[in-house]
Amino acid sequence: QVQLVESGGGLVQAGGSLRLSCAASGSIFSINAMGWYRQAPGKQRELVAAITSGLSTNYADSVKGRFTISRDNRKNTVYLQMNSLKPEDAAVYYCNAAIETRTVVAGTPRTHEYDYWGQGTQVTVSS
Repeated sequence: QVQLVESGGGLVQAGGSLRLSCAASGSIFSINAMGWYRQAPGKQRELVAAITSGLSTNYADSVKGRFTISRDNRKNTVYLQMNSLKPEDAAVYYCNAAIETRTVVAGTPRTHEYDYWGQGTQVTVSS
């Protein structure tokens, strides 16, 4: 099946930078939109940034100008460059990808899009 693996989380000082990576592997027909979500303890999970296959991007207002999302289709990987980190950025960051897989039904190939999630990577920002 499909698996998403995040990396790059850790502890940084306020004002520092961190780069998150998320690599998709498995039975992938195509990858459409990819994005990053975050969730702090006791809070709702929120969209941080998203990027389409056409490289259109969308950012939460709280991270505009500080975070940059990008993707490398050759590596099936999405990145999140985080600069000028603030304590309020601390959260578990989850990678999300809309991935099409191919199945065969009665001899007919069909594609099905499904949202896959990584297990999350912890980002801690100290003052």
